[in-house]
Amino acid sequence: MEFNPQRLSIARKRRLLNQKSLAEKVGVEAHTISRCEKGTTVPTEENVAQFTRVLGFPRGFFEGSNLEMPSAELVSFRSQKAMTAAVRDAALSAGAIGFLLSDWIEDRFDLPTWLVPDLHLYEPEMAARSLRQEWGLGERPISNIIHLLESKGVRILSLAENSKRVNAFSLWRAEKPYVFLNTMKSAESSRYDAAHELGHLVLHQDGKTTGRDAEDQANRFASAFLMPHADVLAVLPKVHYLAHIVEAKKRWKVSVAALNYRLHKLGITSDWKYRDFCIQISENRYNVTEPFEMERERSVVWQKVMKTLWAEKTTQRDIAAQLNLPESEVTTLIYGILHTGSEGRPEAGKSLSLVI
Repeated sequence: MEFNPQRLSIARKRRLLNQKSLAEKVGVEAHTISRCEKGTTVPTEENVAQFTRVLGFPRGFFEGSNLEMPSAELVSFRSQKAMTAAVRDAALSAGAIGFLLSDWIEDRFDLPTWLVPDLHLYEPEMAARSLRQEWGLGERPISNIIHLLESKGVRILSLAENSKRVNAFSLWRAEKPYVFLNTMKSAESSRYDAAHELGHLVLHQDGKTTGRDAEDQANRFASAFLMPHADVLAVLPKVHYLAHIVEAKKRWKVSVAALNYRLHKLGITSDWKYRDFCIQISENRYNVTEPFEMERERSVVWQKVMKTLWAEKTTQRDIAAQLNLPESEVTTLIYGILHTGSEGRPEAGKSLSLVI
């Protein structure tokens, strides 16, 4: 098969390298890399061998067909100002590889059909309330949001370690919703990220709201979806001490900072009290180390998939070989949301039923 310029670009971006840096490592001029990625120059066998060595991708990867890249215009990144172009491109390239892996899985397994409605006509608080009603959640806390999203057909993957400065991102692809989560953050933060990305999926399907406005709406949705108005008022009608928030966060499985913010937005705490709690949260370093950190939520879909594949003697290494990917790329996309044993096997004795 012929060399594919697009795949060279994706592999380079996964390694957080610009064209000049890759050229230096390979031992060629920067314009050579540029021409190879544009398809105007066909790399020599020696060049390809160097690409394989430096980037850590199998040779076969560079000979595959074009991968579908997530469109930067359709993806909202919360930390846009702090994010470098290299980090953004690495995350989007992880998305392209995630699509390749997801398609391989869907060719072999029947996954849940998506049931994520379009609620762009609703304001965020009302959208959260409406979705809870449609999904039969009532006002009760959500026990596991990853299980919930997977049961509604959302495809969830974890972001790679070199994209850890990205909170998470989501998008629609071929009429299927995808969420890529950063599972290196605290369990509460990852849970909030999942709700935030759900907000994007239900509120921004029309693509008309973008940037800061879209992020603000998704934040408001996530807060309302995880901490329903009526439930918060019933449990915490008044708050006098930060200790009350620290104890109550266990109910909704959110961070101390997120619950503090929600209480203020609902008018339960005053502006002054909210600022005072923010100072105390910082002083206690709860914004660095979450008190009473919850157990990290994991994927039940990937648990089922990997258990079946292991029974067939198919490992993550085998999947990587079939897709011409580094094993690390496959492992990272599923590791953060999968319960695994000592050798990457799904743990025995875990419930595999989809529960909300």
